[in-house]
Amino acid sequence: MSGSNSSAHGDPSLAEPLTLTVHSVGVPAADDDARRTRRGRLRMLAVLLACAAPVAASYFTYFVLRPQGQASQGTLIQPARPIPGLPLRTPEGAAVAAASLKGQWLLVAVGPSACDAACERRLYTQRQLREMVGRDRDRVDKVWFVTDDGAVSPKLRQALEQGPGMHVLRVDPAAISAWLEPDRGHALQDHLYVVDPRGDWMLRVSADPDPAKFKRDLERLLRVSAPWDPAGR
Repeated sequence: MSGSNSSAHGDPSLAEPLTLTVHSVGVPAADDDARRTRRGRLRMLAVLLACAAPVAASYFTYFVLRPQGQASQGTLIQPARPIPGLPLRTPEGAAVAAASLKGQWLLVAVGPSACDAACERRLYTQRQLREMVGRDRDRVDKVWFVTDDGAVSPKLRQALEQGPGMHVLRVDPAAISAWLEPDRGHALQDHLYVVDPRGDWMLRVSADPDPAKFKRDLERLLRVSAPWDPAGR
């Protein structure tokens, strides 16, 4: 023990306090991470723009560059309203996901189960329009949102189910009213509504449309959207 103490006192270098020198270090890794994050965000934005560009271009062509003298039968909804998570049910009560309606152009009618003469005319126009677009009819589905729990007459139900591409779905009236909106002075059930394959409501058709003019509008819309909207779901 004494030898150990004497050696410590005898060596001056052991008596000096231990010191540490701290050198400044750059942060290239942090800068690289920031640059990568910025590049990633720019790439994501570019992808989103690339996906949205065809849709925006087709709507621009239809609504802005539309040839003069051909009146539109509808009102463009700006901005378009995405379909919400509507509580949909079949007439028998089975739940249906609202997202399952995406992938097709939709001609939408809304109204109570007690379908009056005006309602029947809209459903007839809806059916005829799908057939009138010819080979593009496979890109169009018809939807009737029934806003109550009443029974649809068997005769009407049979007539609706004769043609393909028809969906009869019950929906809460408050829920559908939060998405679709009638023109001023009209009720929700007075119109037909056009929903694009992305599930966006983008056009409201006048309460009493001219079927021939509406057909031309619908054909033009289907034509300009063909590059990004293949037939079928």
